[in-house]
Amino acid sequence: MAKKRVKLDQSLCIGCGCCAGTYPDDFAIGDSGLAEAVTGEAEEDAVGVCPVGAISVEE
Repeated sequence: MAKKRVKLDQSLCIGCGCCAGTYPDDFAIGDSGLAEAVTGEAEEDAVGVCPVGAISVEE
């Protein structure tokens, strides 16, 4: 599956690490304890791993 541009809304993030654990090349937990988009791109399936909906695909 091709990677797509993604947006991570840190105001929704709870720092659970689901995204970083599932897609470690694309997401990381930063010093703030919240997720950060490393590359700005991820598999479209990454949207579904976030339990609070902080990840979305940019159109």
